[in-house]
Amino acid sequence: MNFQQLRSVREAVRSGFNLTDVAQILHTSQPGVSRQIRELEEELGVDIFLRAGKRLTGLTQPGAELLPIVERLLLDADNLRRVGADFSASAHGQLSIAATHSQARYALPQVVQEFRQHYPQVRLHLHQGSPKQVAQMLLSGEADLGVATEALAGYEGLVTLPCYRWTHSVVLPPGHPLLQHELPLTLQDLAAFPIITYEQGYTGRAHIDEAFEREGLAPDVVLTAMDADVIKTYVELGMGVGIVASVALDPERDLHLHALDAGHLFEVNVTRLGLRRGAWLRGYAYDFMQRFVPTLTREVIAQTLQGKAPAV
Repeated sequence: MNFQQLRSVREAVRSGFNLTDVAQILHTSQPGVSRQIRELEEELGVDIFLRAGKRLTGLTQPGAELLPIVERLLLDADNLRRVGADFSASAHGQLSIAATHSQARYALPQVVQEFRQHYPQVRLHLHQGSPKQVAQMLLSGEADLGVATEALAGYEGLVTLPCYRWTHSVVLPPGHPLLQHELPLTLQDLAAFPIITYEQGYTGRAHIDEAFEREGLAPDVVLTAMDADVIKTYVELGMGVGIVASVALDPERDLHLHALDAGHLFEVNVTRLGLRRGAWLRGYAYDFMQRFVPTLTREVIAQTLQGKAPAV
């Protein structure tokens, strides 16, 4: 048994049982992947995969039982390498961060800049995606840290820690009737106009929908986008009333827009930092997280990963 055999099994599952893709990922040939899998099956005395001719079509029952063990062995091997690197080259390496667009654009720039100044020999990789994609990148090991508002807390294989709370704001173009309206705004006021806001699953959209539903309102959402900058662009064109994260507002850049607080209309959102359960983190990863959230010390994070403190 060797690690290449284990990687072949893991990547076959991740690639939807497409051995051509597995061969590209592992920088080998398709026959080489097939041989590695067959040799492991022969050593274990069971078939790991279901087959249709030469194609893999799924996992057998023994394969489904073996997969978590394979994942754990490969994770432990990665952890061993990281432990060694942490002692032999503590300020060298790479850090992969997965984040939604809003977090990458508005929450992370300052901490990324500070981190680079202190760790010039650490290569940073910033991956953007939906909250579900962020979670998947963490689970697959593609990312070391994940930052998102939705989805992260719903995965057993992840540990999450709260970062900061934020609310939504309403953005309006100059001369909009709501600017002359008596404050505070109500959901009924907003529902009288076309709405431009986030796509489903992004940046607190669920809380927006829930608020209108509780009031029995069906707002006319004429345009959705993943990016607050896109939303603000179409608000400037007069296409509707924008609902965006308050952290996405920049007084210097948004000179042609007016913002009204909507914290009383929609539930408060919590941005979370996600980590893969059982993963070993390099020392500079802990430093990055504490720069992002000062209360997340190495001790707090380590205790949470070990299950000694509640991950809320």
